[in-house]
Amino acid sequence: MITITNKPYTKIKTIIITIMLLFLGISIFSISSTCNFPSGNQIIIKQIMWYVIGFIIIFISAKINLNFLIKYSVYFYIVGNILLLLLLFFGKEINGAKCWFLIPGIGTFQPSEFMKLFLILLNAKIIIEFQNNNKTKKSKDIILFLIILFLTAIPSFLTFLEPDTGMVIIYFIISMVMLFISGIKKRIFVYFAIIIILLLGAFFYLYFNFENLFIDLFGTSFFYRIDRLLDWSNKDGMQLTNALTAIKAAGIYGFGFKKTPIYIPEAHTDFIFSVYASNTGFLGAIFLISIIIIFNFTIFLLINKSTCRKYKLIAFGFLAVLIYQQIQNIGMNIGLLPITGITLPFISYGGSSTLSYMLGIAFILNYKKNLH
Repeated sequence: MITITNKPYTKIKTIIITIMLLFLGISIFSISSTCNFPSGNQIIIKQIMWYVIGFIIIFISAKINLNFLIKYSVYFYIVGNILLLLLLFFGKEINGAKCWFLIPGIGTFQPSEFMKLFLILLNAKIIIEFQNNNKTKKSKDIILFLIILFLTAIPSFLTFLEPDTGMVIIYFIISMVMLFISGIKKRIFVYFAIIIILLLGAFFYLYFNFENLFIDLFGTSFFYRIDRLLDWSNKDGMQLTNALTAIKAAGIYGFGFKKTPIYIPEAHTDFIFSVYASNTGFLGAIFLISIIIIFNFTIFLLINKSTCRKYKLIAFGFLAVLIYQQIQNIGMNIGLLPITGITLPFISYGGSSTLSYMLGIAFILNYKKNLH
């Protein structure tokens, strides 16, 4: 049972919704600064529309019990994987990747954004049911770990083929955090980390020392994907170079609205933070980072007040993804992390991304519903 009184809930919910409205304002401000192309106004209107739909979803979700979604999570998961598979044949190719379906009159739809929510719901169902049914088995923790790993590997493989490396990382973060929260033996994570480190070591040894063999095994396309990921270590690549130039030149107060001094590729999506920082300067960047931290901490406080295992698994799974994506996006914009095509939640343009995170917030604010 969940034991949160109405007063704290109302206060926390008000803070979360207020910050989301601030995010909307910052998103429109930043996207408007990038819209020096014919369809620019349409993008602004669509972003507002996604937010409106998202707030409607949050309002409606107050009447939906999360148990209903958990009950049918297997079907959501199956549908999500089917959509990921169909993308490989019918997806619209953008910048060399087939991550989207083209919906005439609406735009693009990215199934992987919703797959992360389906995975969160299914993981919660599997973890709770497995632990309840196998309390006396000594090997239950390792079996549960392998089951969740297998379920995570399927959408990860399909998403990797698109290719979308950033979303693959997100899937594994979801599962690892939820398994950690579930209370399984911590030494399992140590063993898993050792295996991953050894595999990555062998992988990069092959990449750096046997280029021709690497290309024969993995293909030229994959070789250049790795090369692009490693651009950040040398501060190479036009995206990163231009983003850093715009941020460094912005100073304390920035250049002002729509006065980004240099062209930044993918400015309204992956590199929205660079545009915002160049327009508002150091003070604007600190303001955005500060409200992001307050937003995350407020969500953490709400989760921490709950005594429901299912809710905590779902909520911490979502919060982990939110924090990772924020750190990854800002980090790659300022040259501290590899460029992985990760957007900044609630700020970057994107219907699938915005709606998926709105749905996640709907899960978070739905803690008053009875979860057993």
